[in-house]
Amino acid sequence: MKRIYWRPTGVSTNELLVIAAIALAAIVVVEAFPERTSELYLKQMLEASQLANEGIEVISSERKRRKIEIDPIADPTGSGLIGIAMSEVTSNAGNLLAKQTTINPNWAAVAVQLLREAGVGEGDTVAVGLSGSFPGMNLALYAAMETLHLDPIVISSVSSSQWGANHPKFLWLDMERLLSEKKIFAIRSVAASLGGAEDRATSLSDEGLRLLRRAITRSKLPVIEPENYAESVVERMAIYAERAGNKPIRAYINIGGGTSSVGTRRSKFAFQPGVNRRTPPRAALIDSVMARFLDEKIPVIHFLQVNRMAHRYGLPISPQVRPPVGTGQVFLQRRYNPWLVLGALSLVIGSLFLFIRSGRGRMALESRYKRERRIEPTL
Repeated sequence: MKRIYWRPTGVSTNELLVIAAIALAAIVVVEAFPERTSELYLKQMLEASQLANEGIEVISSERKRRKIEIDPIADPTGSGLIGIAMSEVTSNAGNLLAKQTTINPNWAAVAVQLLREAGVGEGDTVAVGLSGSFPGMNLALYAAMETLHLDPIVISSVSSSQWGANHPKFLWLDMERLLSEKKIFAIRSVAASLGGAEDRATSLSDEGLRLLRRAITRSKLPVIEPENYAESVVERMAIYAERAGNKPIRAYINIGGGTSSVGTRRSKFAFQPGVNRRTPPRAALIDSVMARFLDEKIPVIHFLQVNRMAHRYGLPISPQVRPPVGTGQVFLQRRYNPWLVLGALSLVIGSLFLFIRSGRGRMALESRYKRERRIEPTL
C-alpha cells in the first residue's frame, strides 16, 4: 500500500508531535492575546463618524431647501449625496451601487484607521486629491481629518462620474463650501481643476466647461488648467510642496479615479485600495501624483473599489437606510499583536531547526526518555 503523506526522513512521530504541539500553542497564544485598540482610537473613530453624519444631514437639508430633487430609488437614504445619471458636467460612467455604498457615516472610522495605519498622527500635514465622483467619501475623509486635527492640503476636481456630485447646481465644491459655512468642517480646497480626461474635462461640451468654471469661481479658488496630463501632475506636486513649506507631508490621500492622481486606467486599478507603500510594477512607468509620492517614500491611501473596501471593513453594500453611527466591523477589527506573532513564528521555526536540521531536539527527547526509563519503578 502506497503512503499518501510525506514526512521528513529520520524524524520520529514523537518529534513531529512536539513540533505540532509547539505550533498549536503559538497559535493559541496569538489568538488569545490580540493587540488592544486604545480607547482614544475608538473615541476618534466614533467622533469622526458622528461628524460625518452631521455633514450628511446638512447636505440633505440644503438640497431639499434648494428644491433639487432627490431620487428615492437612486438615493434611498435621502442623503443628497447621490447625483443623477447624466448632466453637462458628467465626465464618465459611474457605478451607482458603489456611490450608494459610500452613504454611510462609518466610512469616517475607516478613514481614521487608514490614516493611523499610514503613520499619520494628530496635527500632521497630508496632501489630498479629490474628485466630485464620491462626495460621500470626501465628506467622510474630511470628518476623519478634522477629528485628527490634521493640516490637509486639498486639491479638488470639479467634474464627476455618473451618480456623483454631478448636478450642475450642487457640485462638490458647492458642498464643501456649504459644510464650511455651517461650521461642520474648517477644511477647504486650496485649488481646483476641471477634472475628467487629461484633468481638463476634454470630453465635456462648452456648456459643461462653463458650468465647471463657474463652480470654481463661486468657491473663489485658483484653477488648475494644464495644457496636458503631464503638466497637471507637475502643477499639483508644486502646489503641495509650496503649501507644505518646511512641514513634511506624512501621507497622500486619493479618492476616486482622477487621471492626474492615479494615472491611466492601467495604473488606476494597479494600486490597492487602502494603504500603499510602494508603486505596483504595472504603475511604475506611468507618471502620476500617487507614484511620485510613493517614490518619495510617502505612503498613499487609495479610496477606490469601494464595494471591495466595504467587504473588508464590514460595511453594508448599497444600504437602503443610513447605517447608525458606530456600526460595522471596522469598530471591531481584530488586530494581532505583532510582537507575539513574531515570537510565535520564531518559536515554530526554532523548533523545526532543532528537530529537523540540527538534531538537538531529538537528542533532548532521547535523553529524557532514557532518564525516565532509569527511574521507572520495578515490580
